[in-house]
Amino acid sequence: MNCPNGHGKMVAKKVKEKITFRGHALIVPVEQYVCPECGIKAGTVKQTAEVQKAMADAYRKTVGLLTGNEIVEGRKKLNLTQDLLAKRMNVGIASIKRWEGIAIQSKSMDTALRMALKGQTVGDFCTGNRTFSIPRIKLVLKEFETVLAKKILKKDDKMLFAAKYLWYADMAAHRELGQSMTGSTYAALPFGPQLNNYRDLVDDIMKANEASTEPLSAEEKKIITRIAMKFPREKTIYAAAHREKIWEQQPRGAIIPYTDSGELTEI
Repeated sequence: MNCPNGHGKMVAKKVKEKITFRGHALIVPVEQYVCPECGIKAGTVKQTAEVQKAMADAYRKTVGLLTGNEIVEGRKKLNLTQDLLAKRMNVGIASIKRWEGIAIQSKSMDTALRMALKGQTVGDFCTGNRTFSIPRIKLVLKEFETVLAKKILKKDDKMLFAAKYLWYADMAAHRELGQSMTGSTYAALPFGPQLNNYRDLVDDIMKANEASTEPLSAEEKKIITRIAMKFPREKTIYAAAHREKIWEQQPRGAIIPYTDSGELTEI
Protein backbone atom coordinates (compact mmCIF):
# COMPACT_ATOMS: atom_id res chain seq x y z
CA MET A 1 0.00 0.00 0.00
CA ASN A 2 1.32 3.43 -0.95
CA CYS A 3 1.14 6.51 1.27
CA PRO A 4 -1.73 8.79 0.18
CA ASN A 5 0.60 11.74 0.87
CA GLY A 6 3.03 10.59 -1.83
CA HIS A 7 5.79 9.17 0.40
CA GLY A 8 5.98 5.81 -1.31
CA LYS A 9 5.34 2.37 0.13
CA MET A 10 3.88 2.04 3.63
CA VAL A 11 5.08 -0.60 6.09
CA ALA A 12 2.79 -3.27 7.56
CA LYS A 13 2.97 -3.27 11.36
CA LYS A 14 1.27 -5.34 14.05
CA VAL A 15 0.49 -3.45 17.25
CA LYS A 16 -1.86 -3.72 20.21
CA GLU A 17 -4.25 -0.86 20.68
CA LYS A 18 -6.52 0.07 23.58
CA ILE A 19 -10.11 0.31 22.33
CA THR A 20 -13.22 1.09 24.38
CA PHE A 21 -16.17 -1.06 23.30
CA ARG A 22 -19.53 -1.31 25.09
CA GLY A 23 -18.04 0.30 28.16
CA HIS A 24 -15.04 -2.04 28.37
CA ALA A 25 -11.41 -1.10 27.73
CA LEU A 26 -10.02 -3.79 25.42
CA ILE A 27 -6.51 -4.53 24.22
CA VAL A 28 -6.91 -5.54 20.57
CA PRO A 29 -4.20 -6.75 18.16
CA VAL A 30 -4.24 -4.55 15.07
CA GLU A 31 -2.39 -4.93 11.78
CA GLN A 32 -2.21 -1.83 9.63
CA TYR A 33 0.02 0.00 7.19
CA VAL A 34 2.07 2.92 8.50
CA CYS A 35 4.01 5.50 6.49
CA PRO A 36 7.59 5.69 7.89
CA GLU A 37 7.82 9.35 6.88
CA CYS A 38 4.54 11.01 7.89
CA GLY A 39 3.15 8.35 10.23
CA ILE A 40 -0.26 8.15 8.57
CA LYS A 41 -2.05 4.83 9.14
CA ALA A 42 -4.30 2.89 6.78
CA GLY A 43 -5.79 -0.57 6.52
CA THR A 44 -7.18 -2.87 3.87
CA VAL A 45 -10.74 -4.17 3.89
CA LYS A 46 -9.42 -7.52 5.11
CA GLN A 47 -7.45 -5.90 7.94
CA THR A 48 -10.51 -3.90 9.00
CA ALA A 49 -12.59 -7.09 9.15
CA GLU A 50 -9.90 -8.80 11.22
CA VAL A 51 -9.83 -5.88 13.66
CA GLN A 52 -13.63 -6.05 14.04
CA LYS A 53 -13.44 -9.77 14.80
CA ALA A 54 -10.55 -9.30 17.22
CA MET A 55 -12.52 -6.57 19.01
CA ALA A 56 -15.65 -8.73 19.22
CA ASP A 57 -13.66 -11.68 20.56
CA ALA A 58 -11.77 -9.52 23.08
CA TYR A 59 -15.11 -8.22 24.36
CA ARG A 60 -16.60 -11.71 24.54
CA LYS A 61 -13.58 -12.99 26.46
CA THR A 62 -13.79 -10.04 28.86
CA VAL A 63 -17.47 -10.61 29.72
CA GLY A 64 -17.24 -14.42 29.78
CA LEU A 65 -18.83 -15.32 26.44
CA LEU A 66 -17.53 -17.89 23.98
CA THR A 67 -15.38 -16.34 21.27
CA GLY A 68 -15.96 -17.06 17.59
CA ASN A 69 -12.94 -19.36 17.47
CA GLU A 70 -14.08 -21.23 20.60
CA ILE A 71 -17.45 -21.87 18.96
CA VAL A 72 -15.75 -23.17 15.80
CA GLU A 73 -13.35 -25.36 17.78
CA GLY A 74 -16.12 -26.74 19.99
CA ARG A 75 -18.27 -27.52 16.97
CA LYS A 76 -15.45 -29.29 15.15
CA LYS A 77 -14.61 -31.42 18.22
CA LEU A 78 -18.13 -32.83 17.97
CA ASN A 79 -17.86 -33.17 14.17
CA LEU A 80 -20.82 -30.83 13.76
CA THR A 81 -21.48 -28.69 10.71
CA GLN A 82 -22.91 -25.23 11.27
CA ASP A 83 -26.28 -26.58 10.18
CA LEU A 84 -26.18 -29.48 12.67
CA LEU A 85 -25.21 -27.15 15.52
CA ALA A 86 -28.07 -24.83 14.55
CA LYS A 87 -30.52 -27.73 14.63
CA ARG A 88 -29.18 -28.90 17.98
CA MET A 89 -29.77 -25.40 19.34
CA ASN A 90 -33.08 -24.84 17.53
CA VAL A 91 -31.82 -21.63 15.92
CA GLY A 92 -31.22 -20.59 12.32
CA ILE A 93 -27.89 -21.42 10.65
CA ALA A 94 -27.42 -17.67 10.02
CA SER A 95 -27.05 -17.14 13.77
CA ILE A 96 -24.26 -19.75 13.99
CA LYS A 97 -22.43 -18.12 11.08
CA ARG A 98 -22.71 -14.69 12.69
CA TRP A 99 -21.54 -15.90 16.12
CA GLU A 100 -18.53 -17.62 14.56
CA GLY A 101 -17.75 -14.28 12.95
CA ILE A 102 -18.13 -10.85 14.55
CA ALA A 103 -21.69 -11.00 15.97
CA ILE A 104 -21.83 -11.14 19.78
CA GLN A 105 -24.32 -13.61 21.21
CA SER A 106 -26.52 -12.77 24.20
CA LYS A 107 -25.77 -14.30 27.59
CA SER A 108 -28.69 -16.69 27.31
CA MET A 109 -27.67 -17.76 23.80
CA ASP A 110 -24.15 -18.29 25.10
CA THR A 111 -25.59 -20.64 27.73
CA ALA A 112 -27.45 -22.50 24.99
CA LEU A 113 -24.26 -22.67 22.90
CA ARG A 114 -22.31 -24.17 25.80
CA MET A 115 -25.03 -26.76 26.34
CA ALA A 116 -25.03 -27.71 22.66
CA LEU A 117 -21.23 -27.94 22.57
CA LYS A 118 -21.38 -30.35 25.50
CA GLY A 119 -23.46 -32.69 23.38
CA GLN A 120 -26.89 -31.66 24.67
CA THR A 121 -29.88 -30.76 22.54
CA VAL A 122 -31.28 -27.40 23.53
CA GLY A 123 -34.97 -27.91 23.13
CA ASP A 124 -37.88 -28.36 25.47
CA PHE A 125 -37.30 -25.72 28.11
CA CYS A 126 -35.89 -23.20 25.58
CA THR A 127 -38.19 -23.74 22.60
CA GLY A 128 -41.36 -25.18 24.09
CA ASN A 129 -41.37 -28.55 22.31
CA ARG A 130 -41.43 -27.02 18.83
CA THR A 131 -38.77 -26.46 16.19
CA PHE A 132 -37.90 -22.79 15.87
CA SER A 133 -39.56 -21.19 12.84
CA ILE A 134 -39.08 -17.59 11.66
CA PRO A 135 -42.00 -17.78 9.18
CA ARG A 136 -44.23 -18.90 12.05
CA ILE A 137 -43.16 -15.89 14.13
CA LYS A 138 -44.36 -13.66 11.31
CA LEU A 139 -47.56 -15.71 10.96
CA VAL A 140 -48.39 -15.30 14.67
CA LEU A 141 -47.66 -11.56 14.61
CA LYS A 142 -49.77 -11.11 11.47
CA GLU A 143 -52.66 -12.88 13.22
CA PHE A 144 -52.29 -10.46 16.12
CA GLU A 145 -52.38 -7.56 13.67
CA THR A 146 -55.61 -8.90 12.17
CA VAL A 147 -57.31 -9.19 15.56
CA LEU A 148 -55.95 -5.90 16.89
CA ALA A 149 -56.64 -4.12 13.59
CA LYS A 150 -53.26 -2.39 13.72
CA LYS A 151 -49.64 -2.97 12.84
CA ILE A 152 -47.36 -4.29 15.60
CA LEU A 153 -44.51 -5.75 13.51
CA LYS A 154 -42.39 -2.64 13.12
CA LYS A 155 -38.70 -2.78 12.27
CA ASP A 156 -37.78 0.46 14.03
CA ASP A 157 -39.18 -0.36 17.50
CA LYS A 158 -36.85 -3.37 17.95
CA MET A 159 -39.89 -5.58 18.67
CA LEU A 160 -40.29 -3.95 22.06
CA PHE A 161 -44.06 -4.53 22.01
CA ALA A 162 -44.40 -7.21 19.33
CA ALA A 163 -42.17 -9.53 21.35
CA LYS A 164 -44.51 -9.26 24.35
CA TYR A 165 -47.50 -10.43 22.27
CA LEU A 166 -45.35 -13.20 20.81
CA TRP A 167 -44.08 -14.27 24.26
CA TYR A 168 -47.57 -14.52 25.71
CA ALA A 169 -48.76 -16.50 22.67
CA ASP A 170 -45.88 -18.97 22.93
CA MET A 171 -46.09 -19.36 26.70
CA ALA A 172 -49.87 -19.68 26.79
CA ALA A 173 -49.81 -22.24 23.96
CA HIS A 174 -47.17 -24.27 25.81
CA ARG A 175 -49.25 -24.16 28.98
CA GLU A 176 -52.53 -25.09 27.29
CA LEU A 177 -51.55 -27.10 24.20
CA GLY A 178 -48.24 -28.65 25.25
CA GLN A 179 -46.05 -26.78 22.76
CA SER A 180 -45.22 -23.22 21.81
CA MET A 181 -46.43 -21.64 18.58
CA THR A 182 -43.06 -20.61 17.14
CA GLY A 183 -40.27 -22.45 18.99
CA SER A 184 -38.77 -19.09 19.94
CA THR A 185 -36.43 -18.68 22.90
CA TYR A 186 -36.96 -15.70 25.22
CA ALA A 187 -34.55 -13.82 27.43
CA ALA A 188 -35.30 -11.85 30.59
CA LEU A 189 -34.10 -8.38 29.60
CA PRO A 190 -34.51 -5.06 31.45
CA PHE A 191 -37.41 -4.06 29.18
CA GLY A 192 -39.24 -7.31 29.85
CA PRO A 193 -39.36 -10.68 28.06
CA GLN A 194 -37.71 -10.36 24.66
CA LEU A 195 -37.23 -12.64 21.68
CA ASN A 196 -33.72 -13.94 22.13
CA ASN A 197 -31.21 -12.71 19.60
CA TYR A 198 -33.90 -10.35 18.27
CA ARG A 199 -31.39 -7.94 16.72
CA ASP A 200 -30.27 -10.66 14.31
CA LEU A 201 -33.82 -11.83 13.62
CA VAL A 202 -35.81 -8.66 12.87
CA ASP A 203 -34.78 -8.43 9.21
CA ASP A 204 -35.36 -12.16 8.66
CA ILE A 205 -38.81 -11.93 10.25
CA MET A 206 -39.76 -8.95 8.09
CA LYS A 207 -38.68 -10.82 4.94
CA ALA A 208 -40.15 -14.22 5.90
CA ASN A 209 -42.97 -15.81 3.90
CA GLU A 210 -45.61 -16.72 6.50
CA ALA A 211 -47.48 -18.79 3.90
CA SER A 212 -44.57 -21.26 3.81
CA THR A 213 -45.11 -22.55 7.34
CA GLU A 214 -47.66 -24.69 9.16
CA PRO A 215 -50.94 -22.78 9.49
CA LEU A 216 -52.26 -21.81 12.90
CA SER A 217 -54.66 -24.27 14.49
CA ALA A 218 -58.09 -23.19 15.72
CA GLU A 219 -56.82 -23.50 19.30
CA GLU A 220 -53.81 -21.30 18.56
CA LYS A 221 -56.01 -18.66 16.96
CA LYS A 222 -58.25 -18.66 20.05
CA ILE A 223 -55.24 -18.04 22.29
CA ILE A 224 -54.07 -15.16 20.10
CA THR A 225 -57.56 -13.63 20.10
CA ARG A 226 -57.81 -13.95 23.88
CA ILE A 227 -54.46 -12.21 24.38
CA ALA A 228 -55.30 -9.47 21.88
CA MET A 229 -58.65 -8.76 23.55
CA LYS A 230 -57.05 -8.70 26.99
CA PHE A 231 -54.32 -6.33 25.83
CA PRO A 232 -55.73 -4.16 23.01
CA ARG A 233 -53.10 -1.47 23.62
CA GLU A 234 -49.37 -2.07 23.43
CA LYS A 235 -48.71 -0.34 26.74
CA THR A 236 -51.05 -2.72 28.55
CA ILE A 237 -49.23 -5.86 27.41
CA TYR A 238 -45.88 -4.21 28.14
CA ALA A 239 -46.99 -3.47 31.72
CA ALA A 240 -48.47 -6.95 32.17
CA ALA A 241 -45.27 -8.66 31.07
CA HIS A 242 -43.37 -6.67 33.71
CA ARG A 243 -45.74 -7.99 36.39
CA GLU A 244 -45.01 -11.62 35.52
CA LYS A 245 -42.88 -13.31 38.18
CA ILE A 246 -41.44 -15.74 35.62
CA TRP A 247 -39.71 -12.73 34.03
CA GLU A 248 -38.91 -10.92 37.27
CA GLN A 249 -37.28 -13.90 38.99
CA GLN A 250 -34.80 -14.59 36.19
CA PRO A 251 -31.34 -12.96 36.19
CA ARG A 252 -31.10 -10.36 33.43
CA GLY A 253 -30.05 -12.03 30.20
CA ALA A 254 -31.14 -15.50 31.33
CA ILE A 255 -33.51 -17.70 29.35
CA ILE A 256 -37.12 -17.75 30.54
CA PRO A 257 -37.93 -21.49 30.53
CA TYR A 258 -41.17 -22.77 29.07
CA THR A 259 -41.41 -25.02 32.11
CA ASP A 260 -42.55 -21.86 33.96
CA SER A 261 -45.49 -21.29 31.59
CA GLY A 262 -47.92 -22.65 34.16
CA GLU A 263 -47.06 -19.71 36.42
CA LEU A 264 -48.34 -16.99 34.08
CA THR A 265 -50.67 -14.73 36.04
CA GLU A 266 -51.82 -12.05 33.57
CA ILE A 267 -53.45 -14.26 30.93
